[in-house]
Amino acid sequence: MDCALDIFFLEAVLNGVLLAGLLALLALGLNLIFGVIDVVWICYAELVMVGMYGIFYANKTLGLPLPFAILIGVLLVAAAGAALHYLVIRPVLETPPINQLLVTGGVLFLLQALATMAFGIDFRNLGIRLGSYTIGEMSFAWSRILTFGVALLAMVALWLFLRRSYIGTAIRAISQDRQIMPLMGVDSGRVYLVTSAIGGGLAGLAAGLMVLQYDVYPQIGLQFGPLIFMICVLGGLGNMIGGFIAAFIISQFIAIGGSCFATEWGYAIAFLFFMVMIFIRPQGLFGGRT
Repeated sequence: MDCALDIFFLEAVLNGVLLAGLLALLALGLNLIFGVIDVVWICYAELVMVGMYGIFYANKTLGLPLPFAILIGVLLVAAAGAALHYLVIRPVLETPPINQLLVTGGVLFLLQALATMAFGIDFRNLGIRLGSYTIGEMSFAWSRILTFGVALLAMVALWLFLRRSYIGTAIRAISQDRQIMPLMGVDSGRVYLVTSAIGGGLAGLAAGLMVLQYDVYPQIGLQFGPLIFMICVLGGLGNMIGGFIAAFIISQFIAIGGSCFATEWGYAIAFLFFMVMIFIRPQGLFGGRT
């Protein structure tokens, strides 16, 4: 164990901050969907996997420049999110929540199985190395710095969209009262569809950032799915600001725990903290929607 308060400890803390940008972006889309539609997509991380494969093949097979490949990934997952809502979620909206969890869980296993049959179990990567930025004895990967910056811009853009546009105002209104707003002329079905597409688009954007750092394989959702749900629940399901703060808390446990002990211990400590907090505050640290 090495937890000395030295330059390497500071490096771990700062890398935790950079990791939080990606985790917050992943949680943002899921929180948006739950806050508006009141349905938890168990298969959300698998949509990220679909986006990563789309970006990989657009770049490697079609030969598209990476920015265009990422754009295709965002559009692909946005379309997948809209299709998921229309074909799977919409028919079970009025059913008990357990039915919604089970049907999205079924989509999770379906996407994993289809990806395994189509692409095999091989790990694939774009082979892009962006290098690192060094300050003294500390080193930070440019891919993580880029991810953090893009994640912040995406969050600000979503905040402005929700508060400055007509459809954004309708989304916030529906999230506050699903029964009254349809009586005031708001087409809730259209709002749900747009929200699902935006949530999918955020998953696609996260896929574009993750493909710079991680290999693509069918089970990558198992690596990030539990983290996404832990952050959403800890921050308060549907609370986007709470999810943002929770991402920073969890990322610090992972980074500092990994620095002091081992990476696996970092994750174990993060999940232990989550379980303790859920006993204390079952509604999450910031229960309620924003």
